[in-house]
Amino acid sequence: MKYYPPYSITNTMLDYIGSIMEKIGQIKNYNNLNKMPVLRKNMRINSIHSTLAIEANSLSLKEVKDVINGTLVIGPEREIREVKNAYKAYELIGKVSPYEVNDLLKVYEILTDMLIDESGVFRSGNEGVFDEAGNCIFIAPSPNLVPDLVNNLFEFIRTKKDTIHPLILSSIFHYELVFIHPFSDGNGRMARLWQNIILADWKEIFAYVPIESLIKNYQDDYYKTINDCNNAGNCTKFIEFMLKMIDETFTDLINKIDKEITHQNEYVNKLLAIMDCNVPMSTKEMLEKLNLKSKQSFREVYLNPAIDMGVIKMTDPDNPTSKNQKYYKED
Repeated sequence: MKYYPPYSITNTMLDYIGSIMEKIGQIKNYNNLNKMPVLRKNMRINSIHSTLAIEANSLSLKEVKDVINGTLVIGPEREIREVKNAYKAYELIGKVSPYEVNDLLKVYEILTDMLIDESGVFRSGNEGVFDEAGNCIFIAPSPNLVPDLVNNLFEFIRTKKDTIHPLILSSIFHYELVFIHPFSDGNGRMARLWQNIILADWKEIFAYVPIESLIKNYQDDYYKTINDCNNAGNCTKFIEFMLKMIDETFTDLINKIDKEITHQNEYVNKLLAIMDCNVPMSTKEMLEKLNLKSKQSFREVYLNPAIDMGVIKMTDPDNPTSKNQKYYKED
């Protein structure tokens, strides 16, 4: 008998899906997110910091960023390892199949490498969830049931991926994986990450959307909703909750993109101001005129956005990396 997670479609879900789709379309019309590598990386770092903070990792956002960038950070060795592992795991978004159990275990092994004994495998012991007073509020399924439960869940999302909206399907998976609690540690991290993996398979933008940041802001509601769904025997309320998180995340993202575009325009205008029309300049000459030293920052912040906007041209566009390359602006 095939497993079908119990839930109901509600008007609240449909309203959120409509709002989310409208915002995705708005961002697509910007056609700028792919030209904002710094913003994309910062969103990825926000995801990692938030998903670990939910699980009591104490490193600050700056410390997480420093760890990812290879800067020495003085802090708990385990928490630093959690950041390094999470970054490697999140880098696999778009490179693994959302619908294969073996890929789930592969990513889990990376996420928990050098942190637990049962890395990359299902748990062998019993698991429960306890409240702050130490009372058991949820007993996870017996470990001997876990492989079949996970396989049934993956069979469900494989067969329903074309008939259930990905926003709903990914939320169902998120809840069900937390309910099954298939691992000895890191179940919440894996559920949040895998929802991103499912969504990114549908729309690439979800590889960078930091849904975890909103969940962190609503952390108490997140756990309460999971517990309420456990008691109710269906995940309807959790789907509504996750759609709310995604919708609010896109609202924040649109605001960030607006600010990034404004900043880009400011830097591009500075670059244009030091150039004369139809007079080619080398990178070295532009750096000197702008009083800058870092070629990499100059390219990321000034030159590449200007080229993307079409306001700066290359003298040799067929060989963009030529050492003799120069740049000019037209009348």
